[in-house]
Amino acid sequence: MNILNLIGRDRHLFFGDMSIHDAELCDVVSQSSFLVLGGAGSIGQAVTKAIFKRQPKKLHVVDISENNMVELVRDIRSSLGYIEGDFQTFALDIGSVEYDAFIKADGQYDYVLNLSALKHVRSEKDSFTLMRMIDVNVFNTDKTIKQSIDSGVKKYFCVSTDKAANPVNMMGASKRIMEMFLMRRSEEISISTARFANVAFSDGSLLHGFDQRIKKLQPIVAPKDIKRYFITPQESGELCLMSCIFGDNRDIFFPKLSESLHLTTFSDIAVKYLEQIDYVPYLCHSEDEARSLAKSLPQQGKWPCLFTTSDTTGEKSFEEFFTDKETLDMARFENIGVIKAEAAYDNDLLTKFELAVAKLKANRAWSKDQIIELFFRMIPDFNHKEVGKYLDSKM
Repeated sequence: MNILNLIGRDRHLFFGDMSIHDAELCDVVSQSSFLVLGGAGSIGQAVTKAIFKRQPKKLHVVDISENNMVELVRDIRSSLGYIEGDFQTFALDIGSVEYDAFIKADGQYDYVLNLSALKHVRSEKDSFTLMRMIDVNVFNTDKTIKQSIDSGVKKYFCVSTDKAANPVNMMGASKRIMEMFLMRRSEEISISTARFANVAFSDGSLLHGFDQRIKKLQPIVAPKDIKRYFITPQESGELCLMSCIFGDNRDIFFPKLSESLHLTTFSDIAVKYLEQIDYVPYLCHSEDEARSLAKSLPQQGKWPCLFTTSDTTGEKSFEEFFTDKETLDMARFENIGVIKAEAAYDNDLLTKFELAVAKLKANRAWSKDQIIELFFRMIPDFNHKEVGKYLDSKM
């Protein structure tokens, strides 16, 4: 599959930057030790492979998904082989006591990269998943930074999202709050991050769902009115590694993508995707029609598609990587922009957020409205819109 063609490009976005800086990257990586958290997800695997191929002294990978970790190791052994350095994987939950014991037993790393996240907009449909989102995206991040400080780690990298810029959904807002916690910890350790475009065909994404629908002989459904920026999994790993190694304290890296050249709709990608696998899209008018035709159309070289308008909670009408209040460095790299963030945070506000969440957890009862209210306290201009309909209610 030609992912670049599907997302409307003919070359890798960071080819020039990686060519210029690869020798220095290899030199730094070969002399350093790394811990990758959330390393078995799509971005985590890309980061792990980007580090592995540059021969690190030590590379430890942690992820809660045992199955994805097994696939990561198989992939690395089948494509990159082996290194002389210490390469190990650990199926651990970052929030667990077992992980704390793991850090206590070793913890000696030059760089810690945290790619773990609850990333789906659909995760904001219920209060319980929302609380886990706060734990994973905010508190586990803060915890692992504190452990890195205590262990003498040189640099901490954490992935953010484009949806943290002027957030309209709870996932983006949780990452914006995470960035506030990062700024507080940046007084004690060097921290850099990256805001992403959508990673094409990453696990759980709509594009990854296209593959699943084809395998299961099911219709392809996509919004026709939402345009998004995309990068490839390889590019996601390169952006993270560049930020980790070359980012100054508080730098936020982002891809330079052009609105006129690189924005594309999911429905356009669906059409190109089907053409690449030799199917002609057949446009349906309802879910029932699409489901029924999935049994017969593929035998005729056609695939049932339902292209809809977006009407669910949390969908942002446009994408942006920075706000007009942030200072940019657009000259340092060819295709990577850098937000030069300041250590601007309200310590009392962060403490009140921690205490409020702890109180809700202690009661073992909370509502979605209570969490939304907390988010508005943290982000007064949070543009959250609740329409009462979520992605899980659609095909």
